[in-house]
Amino acid sequence: MAPDVPLLPTQKQVLELLDGEFARAGYEIEDVVVNSSTRPPRITVIADSDDGLDLEAIAALSRIASPLLDALDSADTAPYVLEITSRGVDRPLTEEKHFRRARTRKVEVVLEDGSAVTGRIGHVGDGVLRLVIADRGKLTVRELKLSEIAKAVVQVEFSPPNQRELDLVEQSGKGGDA
Repeated sequence: MAPDVPLLPTQKQVLELLDGEFARAGYEIEDVVVNSSTRPPRITVIADSDDGLDLEAIAALSRIASPLLDALDSADTAPYVLEITSRGVDRPLTEEKHFRRARTRKVEVVLEDGSAVTGRIGHVGDGVLRLVIADRGKLTVRELKLSEIAKAVVQVEFSPPNQRELDLVEQSGKGGDA
């Protein structure tokens, strides 16, 4: 017979418990990872919103989540660390909302045909991404169907984008090719 092992809330329990409260606060739960193999065990809630997730939002969501999860605790519940975090810059963009939330960010896109393009995310909607790219030294807007994208990852930038690029990002949502 196996020794009694302290329990953790399941991913499903955490989602059911927190999803509505996070939504009321304006955030969406992207994922929940319950990891009992770390010491101490860890429950990671990955959240996002159209306005992103800053440290103040993380603190507010932690204040929402902690008492709700504490209410689940019983004598059999193992102590754990609760972590509220964002998707992170290294996570691939996989849904339209991810591209929309990364608007103005530089992204590397690999298309289904194997070709790659790097540009700045402009308007995203109706399954189409408008990407500001440098084509032979000239900035242009290229439309890509999200269904044609095999992989897309935000690029870390250490300097601000040039103003012309940002102007094209803004114009990309106005229906013309700027």
